[in-house]
Amino acid sequence: MRGRTRLRQGGSWATAGGAAVLVLLTATGAHAEGTGDVRVVKTVVNGGGNVTVGTSKTVTFPIAITVKDNSGVKRLTDVSTFNTSNGRGFVDWTGSSCVKKSATTSVCTATMTVDPAWIPGSNDVDSNTVAGVWQVNATVKANDGNYWISDRIAEYKVKRASKLTTDASPEPVAKGAKLTVTGKLSRANWEDLTYHGFTGQQVKLQFRKAGAAHYSTVKTVKTGTHGKLSTKVTATAAGSWRWYFPGTTTTARIVSAGDAVALKK
Repeated sequence: MRGRTRLRQGGSWATAGGAAVLVLLTATGAHAEGTGDVRVVKTVVNGGGNVTVGTSKTVTFPIAITVKDNSGVKRLTDVSTFNTSNGRGFVDWTGSSCVKKSATTSVCTATMTVDPAWIPGSNDVDSNTVAGVWQVNATVKANDGNYWISDRIAEYKVKRASKLTTDASPEPVAKGAKLTVTGKLSRANWEDLTYHGFTGQQVKLQFRKAGAAHYSTVKTVKTGTHGKLSTKVTATAAGSWRWYFPGTTTTARIVSAGDAVALKK
């Protein structure tokens, strides 16, 4: 089954098989109604992880919905997802399939897709405000015709993709001399589909000594204008330097590639 979801404030339009149906939903407060004993008992979005969207690459992710009914499960008839606080979204339900686990229980997986090119025109507000905590609504149907409409069966985060660079100089550096480590943190802007510098963010500078297995944090630096980073450290050993940004509710975590610096002989 294929369907398309276009979210608007206060409700969702679901198109399936060419017929448009208005399902009245609210962005806050759980709600469920239907007939019989069919129920959603578990929902997992994207394997339990966040969904990160950039500026050009189409993103596809699964929503696995476990459904139970004494007559057996027939199908998903509607799946929609949108920002919990403002009721807006830009994700399409592009297909689903159900796998029978027992006579009464099936796991039905909805495939959700977003092309960043859709985002700027999907809302009449700044599309970046749609990042954050999202919810899933679904309608399920049993073999005996019973159905159940449920909202907020799961919550997850949709985040703006981020980029992070590192450059350490001079290379090589004398032992005990100062090394300057720079970089830039930027994130996807869903209004113009480009990356903009992300200012005022705490980013960790990390170092891994040559031959070591892991990085360790040396200091934390705040991004300045246009997301730029710069700090000085004392070179005590050869190794690699990198920046690490832990992310926010609306922006994905990112680790830069390491920049290896040797000591002068």
